[in-house]
Amino acid sequence: MPNTYDIRAVSQSGGLVSSSSGVRLDSEPLPSWDDLQGSTLLVPGTQCLSNLDAIQELGVWLNTAHQVTRRTSSVCTGAFLLATAGLLDGLRATTHWMDTKELQRRFPRIKVEEDAIYVRDGRIWTSAGISAGIDLALALVEEDMGRTLAMRVAHRLVVYLKRPGGQRQYSAELYAQIEENSFSGRLSAWLIQRLDSAVSVEEMAEAMAVSARTLHRQLAKESGLTPAAWLRRLRVEAACRLLAHPSLSIKQISQRCGFGDEYNMRRAFNIDMRVTPSEYRARIV
Repeated sequence: MPNTYDIRAVSQSGGLVSSSSGVRLDSEPLPSWDDLQGSTLLVPGTQCLSNLDAIQELGVWLNTAHQVTRRTSSVCTGAFLLATAGLLDGLRATTHWMDTKELQRRFPRIKVEEDAIYVRDGRIWTSAGISAGIDLALALVEEDMGRTLAMRVAHRLVVYLKRPGGQRQYSAELYAQIEENSFSGRLSAWLIQRLDSAVSVEEMAEAMAVSARTLHRQLAKESGLTPAAWLRRLRVEAACRLLAHPSLSIKQISQRCGFGDEYNMRRAFNIDMRVTPSEYRARIV
């Protein structure tokens, strides 16, 4: 277990490497196998998935490198590089939610978790989009140095939320803000004003001026969720924000967000967050 981290950017030949954003990084040549012993290998992503077919040599190197590293990890579409190297076969993994279906299509032997922030399976860690790399890094620090130091790092970075690995990367409320004119966006805008009240599927359908059947079909088409599941997600997200306020009890939050009682709120969190409200609060307060 390291006391400090010696971070190195490496590339096949070393020297300046241009990123997709135009930032140039000074890299070292690929290290020897001895230098990789006990290290953490972190593979970045690419915006051009078509490049994967031309880097078989890198896949061979990654496969061999993984045999000597302590752990191997990826950020965003870096999972495609690990998959090309054959490192994810039979394992659970994730990538950016916009690319999960393509990852599953190209590599059917992977158990792709479409909505995870990051996934750990054995010695391999994969994370979702670029910002999820921060969550992954904090999890690695927590494993190496303990939770106290990981939380200090999070505070130093002004990271508001240290999210558990099982938390979803897809936000119903964020989607509603981005797609405000979509069916689900308009439904969400209506529901957000009524989270503390009981709302039936029939009332949702009436508000959208459609039949209950059309409501189910249109929401499933846009989100893959039922009306009840979509409402539950909005309530869970509202509860997540309120859990950051220690002065509010879980009972108060459950009532404000329309769960009715703590049992229903715990049940909803177990479905959508895979943690209890108390566990979630412990990570952010």
